[in-house]
Amino acid sequence: MKALLQWWQRWWIARRQRRPEHLQRGALGERAARRYLEKAGLQFLVANYRTPRGELDLVFRDGPCLVFVEVKTRSSQSWTRPAAAVDARRQRRLSRAALWYLRRTGQPQVPIRFDIVEVLLNGDTVVEIRHLPNAFPLASPWRYG
Repeated sequence: MKALLQWWQRWWIARRQRRPEHLQRGALGERAARRYLEKAGLQFLVANYRTPRGELDLVFRDGPCLVFVEVKTRSSQSWTRPAAAVDARRQRRLSRAALWYLRRTGQPQVPIRFDIVEVLLNGDTVVEIRHLPNAFPLASPWRYG
């Protein structure tokens, strides 16, 4: 039994080390964003909620408002801010995923908003976190409430 446990631990560590670097950076950024928003007083609900319409990085509650957070992690600021990657196409995908989440969870008619959190890294160290509340509205033609 002990040998099986040791084999499993070695396998799990090797599997985690094979994870692509951009996914490791993304996970680091999401953890940092979650801690940052929790310290700011938002109540964490779920992370990496997958729907047929896309994935929601983080979902929080801020008082009566439901907050869908898109986390953008970058290791350099070479040209643009990370939030610039959330273009109209990405906003539509996030809107559809949020509406799916609301339908599946049976949420009552509550106000919703979409935030972006930018996380800048230097290696494995978080250099800066920038929260952009209410970064964009629910994409057309969808409506909620």
